[in-house]
Amino acid sequence: MYKVLVVDDDPAIVRLIREMLKNEYEVLSASNGEEALRLASAARPDLIIMDIMMPKMNGLTATMRLRETSNCPVLMLSAKAEGSDRVVGLQSGADDYLVKPFFREELMARVQALLRRYDRLGSIREKQGSPDLIDIGGVILDAQKKQLFVRGEAVLLTATEYRILHFLMQNPGHVFSAEEIYEHAWDSEAYSVENTVMVHINRIRKKIEINPKKPEHLKVVWGIGYVFE
Repeated sequence: MYKVLVVDDDPAIVRLIREMLKNEYEVLSASNGEEALRLASAARPDLIIMDIMMPKMNGLTATMRLRETSNCPVLMLSAKAEGSDRVVGLQSGADDYLVKPFFREELMARVQALLRRYDRLGSIREKQGSPDLIDIGGVILDAQKKQLFVRGEAVLLTATEYRILHFLMQNPGHVFSAEEIYEHAWDSEAYSVENTVMVHINRIRKKIEINPKKPEHLKVVWGIGYVFE
């Protein structure tokens, strides 16, 4: 049975979600972000349902702290429905975002989908540390199977896109020029290749970034090249 950690400072919300989930999942609970992090470390839940507004430590901060050590799926809850609020929640490291009030069917569907995606990665918890698995900020590249997963979703890459992304993710924080990227990905001598590489970088950004115009991972260092962070 999967373990689901429900984090909310409102006991009524916790009881409601527990009733919704108890027949299919083992349900744990915490009332703030600090307690959630301690429980997540000790109990290792399979999924966390995280409220945003809480005392001591809010859900955004708790999720960012969690992401330093865990890939556990996070479903963020909030009474705020604005698009900008959703973006902030996802940027903190959440995998999905659900607005209060919500229907039981919608919550169950989100939970099932997140767990299904998580398991589709081939039990990421067991594969962590494998040299064939590169995991940087929720962007996961399986070099053995030549597969990419972004925030739990499988993403298709062309052969060239894969070679570029694999090269950069193997060397996080290292800035490579367009010529270096071209020579690696195309296995050919580079000459006036800036636009060619830029087009492929933009395509990759559209597949991995929440906002390709403000990338979190695949960034340009003006006048030098590109880096994966």
